[in-house]
Amino acid sequence: MTTASESDDPRVPIVCPDCETTSRVPLPDVAETVERHNEQLHDGDDVATVDPDIADQIADLVADELGLLEE
Repeated sequence: MTTASESDDPRVPIVCPDCETTSRVPLPDVAETVERHNEQLHDGDDVATVDPDIADQIADLVADELGLLEE
């Protein structure tokens, strides 16, 4: 049986304007990575996030798939 390795997971861009950093993390690790960064470096404030352009594209794809954009 073949299992997907972590390197097979899509990598999502994470940006932090306060730290002026950008990184890419595997999709399954996004929430934990963003939360850990914000807790450790920004007292829990939501500073680091998924790149807003990518987040908008994902939201549009999900809305389209769910038929939310149909009239």
